[in-house]
Amino acid sequence: MSITIKTGADIDAMRIAGRLASEVLDFLTPFVKPGVTTDELDKLCHDYMVDVQDCIPAPLNYAPGGHTPYPKSICTSINHQVCHGVPNDRALKDGDIVNIDITVIKNGWHGDTSRMFLVGNASIAAKRLCALTHDAMWHGIAKVKPGIRLGDIGHAIQTFTENLGFSVVREFCGHGIGLKFHEEPQVLHYGRPGTLEELKTGMIFTIEPMINAGKRDIKSLGDGWTIVTKDRSLSAQWEHTILVTETGYEVLTLSAGSPALPAFITATKT
Repeated sequence: MSITIKTGADIDAMRIAGRLASEVLDFLTPFVKPGVTTDELDKLCHDYMVDVQDCIPAPLNYAPGGHTPYPKSICTSINHQVCHGVPNDRALKDGDIVNIDITVIKNGWHGDTSRMFLVGNASIAAKRLCALTHDAMWHGIAKVKPGIRLGDIGHAIQTFTENLGFSVVREFCGHGIGLKFHEEPQVLHYGRPGTLEELKTGMIFTIEPMINAGKRDIKSLGDGWTIVTKDRSLSAQWEHTILVTETGYEVLTLSAGSPALPAFITATKT
């Protein structure tokens, strides 16, 4: 396994890409409301990335082995859709929840982040799922520092989530990121402490747990991209890109409009 350790110049470039990705979500926030289609949200993001930020939307025409090229510039996963939902002419309805996943390329470097949005008046159950998934991600982030192992991150997310009666999707994971969209290592959102790769200063990867209100089982839809829960239970996901610093972590995908930190987190950089 070849894990890229980023240089100081690499990290500076990744900070820019990460902030820009988060600023796309800041820009989009006022438009996420009942009646808007995910196609409309996709076009808003595409034009903002290309015309305002001078970025490239990384998902557009992305075609990893065995997949048809992804046809849109963002991913929009609604309600029981777990990830990789393809924007279309479906209008968001009052009470929906939607994950919007943004990856930009700026000067060759990737910034990758996603947020959950509550559309109109979401149910108490939907709000709770979105909130605890945000907390689960941050429980994983809080573990990051040189010398710990990836299994420690996965264990923190899994135990927090399952203790509350929710389930962690296991087929998808976080990933290294840099000049490539997906690099080593794979960052599982479940696991055993003290296992898998050791973290080293200069590593950059995403933490992006997918949490289901029901069982963890998933299936793929016919478009070859969209993943849904088998039991049609709600699913939520949040994502940040993380740098391993000499003493802890730095979250690279933050901007002025980023959601407030959970109460148990005191810093976005340690």
